[in-house]
Amino acid sequence: MWTMALNGEDQRGGDLLESKREMKLRGILSEQLLRDQNQEFADTAGVSAGNREKAFVPAFQNTRNGECVVSRFADGSDAPIHVLDGLPRHWITSVDESGHVTAVDEAVIAGFLHDGRFYTREEAVEAC
Repeated sequence: MWTMALNGEDQRGGDLLESKREMKLRGILSEQLLRDQNQEFADTAGVSAGNREKAFVPAFQNTRNGECVVSRFADGSDAPIHVLDGLPRHWITSVDESGHVTAVDEAVIAGFLHDGRFYTREEAVEAC
């Protein structure tokens, strides 16, 4: 079952901040963690803009079972960047009041697909 995340204007905003910190520490993929990873890998092949010309496609992998999916928008169309809204429902652990995905199962990581193989961000940097 999905849990609803609180918005920043809620009186329990401190709980939300603590929850985001916990998710980051535990490595749970969230919009914030994606932003942090993009900053960490800026100007490298670890971000979509840095490897697109080499045919790397933003994707996600469930490390628990090896399942990989291409990053998609909520409507199912391919996304040129990592977007959580198009992930399989059984990977999603939290959505906001608007129905946007805010967190996914802790086994899910962001990376790239290239020639049928999944690459972590680190592996994409090394491969390019």
